[in-house]
Amino acid sequence: QVQLVESGGGSVQAGGSLRLSCAVSGRTFRNYAMGWFRQAPGKEREFVAGINWSGVNWSGSTYYADSVKGRFTTSRDNAKNMGYLQMNSLKPEDTAAYYCAVSKSTMVATDRLVYDYWGQGTQVTVSS
Repeated sequence: QVQLVESGGGSVQAGGSLRLSCAVSGRTFRNYAMGWFRQAPGKEREFVAGINWSGVNWSGSTYYADSVKGRFTTSRDNAKNMGYLQMNSLKPEDTAAYYCAVSKSTMVATDRLVYDYWGQGTQVTVSS
């Protein structure tokens, strides 16, 4: 069984930054793509960013939703079984619960149904 635990959420003013972390445990982080999703009240859970698995010593290709491109950066540390989402220039519309997820595929997918394991989520609130 794989467990994911997010941390780093909080409340910031518009224009501020937050860094989310996702700790993966239970089995090796190898060969897993990692995705970040968010869900605002009353809305569907949507893809935010993702990073492929490309080997122990490589970061992997990254993908972003258009709404966060240029502001968010995702990365992973395979040796530490950690994933990260750096969020800069935050906007009120970024307010949501953020989730990390891993897929048994090595390639990122934007469809949440592809992901096998999920964290519990961490709240991000951006005030204007």
